[in-house]
Amino acid sequence: MYSRQPHPRLPSFGGLGGPPPRDLVILLAVILVTFSLRFFASTAILPALLELTSEGWRRGFLWQAGTYAFIGRGGAGLWLLLELFILYLFGRDVFWSLGRRRFWTLLGFGVLAAAGAAIVTDAVAKLLGHRVQPGFEVFDLIQGQRTLVLILIAAFATLHRDATIYLFFVLPIKARWFILLELLFGFFAFLPSHDIAGLVGICAAVAMTVASLRPGGPRRALRELRLRAQHRWLRFKLDRERRRRRLRVVPSQDSEPPVN
Repeated sequence: MYSRQPHPRLPSFGGLGGPPPRDLVILLAVILVTFSLRFFASTAILPALLELTSEGWRRGFLWQAGTYAFIGRGGAGLWLLLELFILYLFGRDVFWSLGRRRFWTLLGFGVLAAAGAAIVTDAVAKLLGHRVQPGFEVFDLIQGQRTLVLILIAAFATLHRDATIYLFFVLPIKARWFILLELLFGFFAFLPSHDIAGLVGICAAVAMTVASLRPGGPRRALRELRLRAQHRWLRFKLDRERRRRRLRVVPSQDSEPPVN
């Protein structure tokens, strides 16, 4: 599916060779089990309680923000198997690149970031009177294994920017472009559903994944965002005072705030 130069942290690279990580096998098994539980009346309640719902977090179902991504979603057919296959291919490489602890930390940050951004967006959208289209559900774009696939593809694209991935097993594309493709596909999925909360969740998951793999991790990335926001807010207040008092302000040579 992709080709690249050998990486010293990987015991094997690309394709299906080498032993699969036990953690990844368990993850795929959990998704398959929760997916199967949907089709039995006596067990369907379990995956329903694990999904991220618009009313669940208002009722105190806080666990949904961390469990919604680990349930199987979609129709019974080849598409689910294809998603699990993609999850395995990218997840295997990312797991061997990061190790167990960083792998699960990455998934945790991405899943929680997507849920938090989607919940806030849904609350604002409801205040503004926005609704999803009939036949669609809120958060549908990030529900289930879709979020995990997003995170792992974004992680691979960040770790191995110059790797060549064969899209649809035919078209060669540099891995770094897959981040843009994920956002583009998310936008296309948003158009018929109007699931703005899900779209924002997709963007948040991808952004958090990239930030988590940068030097300094998400803490440094959030600090940079905070400093830049403060800088722009101060410039806005300064420009407003200048217009109000008709002052002439000498602009600073630094267009962006220093980040140590």
